[in-house]
Amino acid sequence: MELDAARPSAGGGLAPGLYLVATPIGNARDITLRALDVLAAADVLAAEDTRTARRLLEIHGVRRGGRGLVAYHDHNGATVRPRLLAALAEGRSVALVSDAGTPLVADPGYRLAAEARAAGHAVTAVPGASALLAALSVAGLPTDRFLFAGFLPPKQAARRRALAALAAVPATLVFYESPRRSAECLADMAEVLGSARDGALCRELTKRFEEVRRGTLGALAAAYATEPEPRGEVVLLAGPPVEEAPSGETLDAALEAALEGRTVRDAAAEVAAALGLPRREVYARALALGRR
Repeated sequence: MELDAARPSAGGGLAPGLYLVATPIGNARDITLRALDVLAAADVLAAEDTRTARRLLEIHGVRRGGRGLVAYHDHNGATVRPRLLAALAEGRSVALVSDAGTPLVADPGYRLAAEARAAGHAVTAVPGASALLAALSVAGLPTDRFLFAGFLPPKQAARRRALAALAAVPATLVFYESPRRSAECLADMAEVLGSARDGALCRELTKRFEEVRRGTLGALAAAYATEPEPRGEVVLLAGPPVEEAPSGETLDAALEAALEGRTVRDAAAEVAAALGLPRREVYARALALGRR
């Protein structure tokens, strides 16, 4: 694998463009060396929370050297975005950091990145920590296919509608959630997605009091209904839909249709494949039906 530096310019600084810099989600030592290089060299620093960004720079000894630290968040994006785009147009380098984790994942950086790219500016990812990926790593649920659904609506009716729209998605579902709504969220997930569906609650990932609770959604909902409100950042996960075994009536109907014009063996093989059942069991049932 070929390794490369962080797009240095000919003058030894950072090449012009927008840099999306991932920052730690709890443990300050999770910052990458490349992220520190970019934060030290960028002409402009933009942050969702400037207080958090200042603290991060102080911890790692990154000096601002007179550079401004621009606040960029949901409430001021329309006003601040033109300033950052103007800096890019002047050939400057802009580093954007979210409050924690990877920019553009449930944070306000999307429009800035989209408009920067549309204007022809280079947009570079400086990857690192992500609560989404950290939760998937430790939750013990399937990771070959997953859907990140961000934050669920705070109101129960809207939340249940959102969950119902996702119920049939054949993937692990991942949500960010406020700790004060975790219990009611789990209750709705159990009700709408199914209480037998596997789930997990991950909180304070990478921090001192990291906790990962696994179980069915029903069990998790029952546990958090009586326990104190969890503290810290929370990620909720629900495994893929539980596939229910077809009923005896469904199996018999499928076999009776398949037996018309086919041998017992061929009919059993076809139905077993269609319903996802063991061929031996389906064959035995086909023989029983043939003796009626």
